[in-house]
Amino acid sequence: MRFEEIGKLPIKIADGNYSAKYPRSDEFKDKGIPFIRANNFKDHDIVDDDLLFISEKKHSELKKGHLMEGDILITTRGNIGNTAIVPTRHIDSNINAQIVLLRPDSSISNIYLRLILSSPEVVKQINALTTGTALKQLPVGNLKKVKLPIPPLEDQIRIASILSKAEALISQRKESLRLLDELLKSTFLEMFGDPVRNEKKFDRKKLKEVCIRITDGTHFSPPIIEEGFPYITAKHVRENKIDFWAKPWFISEKDHKEIYKRCDPKPGDVLYIKDGATTGYAAINKYDFEFSMLSSLALLRTDKSICNSEYLCSWLNNPIVKKKILEGMSGGAIQRLTLTKINELPINLPPLKLQTQFAHIVEKTEALKAHYQTSLQELENLYGSLSQRAFKGELAMAAEATGR
Repeated sequence: MRFEEIGKLPIKIADGNYSAKYPRSDEFKDKGIPFIRANNFKDHDIVDDDLLFISEKKHSELKKGHLMEGDILITTRGNIGNTAIVPTRHIDSNINAQIVLLRPDSSISNIYLRLILSSPEVVKQINALTTGTALKQLPVGNLKKVKLPIPPLEDQIRIASILSKAEALISQRKESLRLLDELLKSTFLEMFGDPVRNEKKFDRKKLKEVCIRITDGTHFSPPIIEEGFPYITAKHVRENKIDFWAKPWFISEKDHKEIYKRCDPKPGDVLYIKDGATTGYAAINKYDFEFSMLSSLALLRTDKSICNSEYLCSWLNNPIVKKKILEGMSGGAIQRLTLTKINELPINLPPLKLQTQFAHIVEKTEALKAHYQTSLQELENLYGSLSQRAFKGELAMAAEATGR
């Protein structure tokens, strides 16, 4: 059924507060009534980081968006489709216009409703009903057009139990990956100390003294074609990760050869984002194929006799180092690190033996991360399959047949 057609199974649908009564910046308080925004959503939960507060008086003026425990919230602007169930701690909190609340009656399981809203079939509908170009949004009127499977309550509870277990396993895998990242960061600090204070008194060098090659990609963007030579930009690089295949771009052989003469990335080189919002991310190139790069990326090739790639990459990604580097960036709307500045960046240089020990730890940790990442992908595929079966009414029947 569509939301607007449910009738006997009513779901209250209400959006948050728009600009006419939206709190001014000076009306936000250090404490008071929580005012939830879309950026407070994470992994189907409401996180209290960066939470804003309003006074009781302002809360009473905002007639829309008063929350009850068990309400389902869905984001309808920007990053659309994130969902969460309102926990006890946020009873009578408030929401802004980026969020819509759904309040089902007792004949609909709120857990089932939250889970089915994340199913591939519903997500596909939501994407089709989204409007806007610069700022994507899902108007409440369009949300009401979404069709949902509404089986009997007993089946809803059975389906919710199955999907919740799969979702919990996905969350556990994600947490394992996060903890491995934290382990590497803490190991780096344990082995090499604070990179700014340098209490272990390591030699202090400039990047140009530990690298045999520092350059960047092309400053003239070539045409993108359907097939050809891989073309990597900052969008493919994240902290400790290059993922070309997530959104592959290709250029012609002629353009590639021209770019590759100047910038020739090899396995083991560090790619370093030097332009834009993600400036400062570094990752080691592990691809064994040739590719070209855009000038948003710098290529750093270490002198292996004094510095290895694993240490350099972890050094650049260290939060303390990154903050120090970004404070010295040039540029206005587009933040930028020039090659000149990159050459002059300071780096503590521990003995190569110690760097090698760290590299071995990185290698083992990355292998474990790869295993968990594969497992995560399999779990997400399973969740997608289960969600589709739930949407088609197959999951409840299968669960009943097996006695689950």
